[in-house]
Amino acid sequence: MTTKKHTINTVNKKSADFYISLYLLVLLTLITFTSNALASSIKDLKRQQIDEILFNIHTYYVEDLTLQNSHHIKYNNQQFERLYSKLDSYSKYLNEYELASLFDNTNGRYTGIGIEVKNIDENMTIVNVVNNSPAKAAGILPGDIIVSVNNNAAQNRTIDEVATLIRDSEFSNIDIIVNRDNNKNPLTFHVTRRQINLESVTSELLDFGTGYIAINNFSNHTLHEVALQVAALQSHFGYPLKGLVIDLRDNPGGTLQSAVAVSDLFLQSGTIVTTKGRFYDANQAFYAKRGDILKNAPIVVLINENSASAAEILAAALKDNNRATIVGSQSFGKGSVQSLIPLGDGNTALKLTTAKYFTPLGKSIDGIGITPDVAVNQTNLSQSNKAVIIKNEHTNNNAQLLTGNLTDLQLVKAKQLLSMQ
Repeated sequence: MTTKKHTINTVNKKSADFYISLYLLVLLTLITFTSNALASSIKDLKRQQIDEILFNIHTYYVEDLTLQNSHHIKYNNQQFERLYSKLDSYSKYLNEYELASLFDNTNGRYTGIGIEVKNIDENMTIVNVVNNSPAKAAGILPGDIIVSVNNNAAQNRTIDEVATLIRDSEFSNIDIIVNRDNNKNPLTFHVTRRQINLESVTSELLDFGTGYIAINNFSNHTLHEVALQVAALQSHFGYPLKGLVIDLRDNPGGTLQSAVAVSDLFLQSGTIVTTKGRFYDANQAFYAKRGDILKNAPIVVLINENSASAAEILAAALKDNNRATIVGSQSFGKGSVQSLIPLGDGNTALKLTTAKYFTPLGKSIDGIGITPDVAVNQTNLSQSNKAVIIKNEHTNNNAQLLTGNLTDLQLVKAKQLLSMQ
């Protein structure tokens, strides 16, 4: 099983040792933090854990579920499971393994093979392969469809189940069979799980003194990485950037504080984001401090349907403060805040939705997403494909990526907009 991203931050000073605020990415992929909070895991909970979970739902969940005085009524397991099923899809009980994986994610590392998977037309399709990963080294490509993992068929399984096959394999060596469009026969790859350090931010030089940064996720390193990459671009030109493209496509999110801090890099003033919930400390507002790293040079932000959570916070902050032009397609629409609440045994936790967040103009994007200023639709491009296009690399190593038309229409539009300013 592979995981990806996320910084953990306290919600408030009063309960700093109890609540850890985070924006967790919503896409259930093999390189995101995947929570296997299936019925089997909560059926095994002890009475004390059930009571703790009930108390926290009653007190802090973003919606009042009318728990019928759960302080006084003893829920049996069946009643508890029914209540648990009423929580939103982002609220989960995390077992010991999942909690440990989450903390690894916050430091930009995970143990796995390095593939991102989505269920497309009932096929377990690899949509991205992480750089410097076992999967990348083995030759696995975006677009490959997983047929089996260690002789276990992937068809008719959920993403969680396929992730479990990889994570819980008896051996660290994994045999993955895939179908590839231009191959008549399935391909077999032998990969070994290992720890992978993730690059949160990558950058490239564009024309006419402009730069490009791709933020792949928001971890506790992202602020530092963005600042370093922008400084490196400016150092190359020998003068301040004349414009910047910030690519948030396929960025599933990260933490609230990371998104706020990165937004603040590009803003002189204004509201970045506000949060609202049922309990007092869930209601907060975050504002920009003086100092724009680009000195007001124009910015174009790229988004698509897989830009979610913290990525949407950054996009909305720059859009609503008239700091950037947003190009691409409607974003995912994940506008809720999750808090991580440790349970009494110290090894498990409850990830609970405690607030909704709102853009600087006071809009909720939950289930809606952010509408781009300039709509340009196109098929998703993996990070590998983006690199080929941006660098104009046409070498044998990436020849397999160039089998189709890889023109990045959204990036072309972004460069055009910057050249006009």
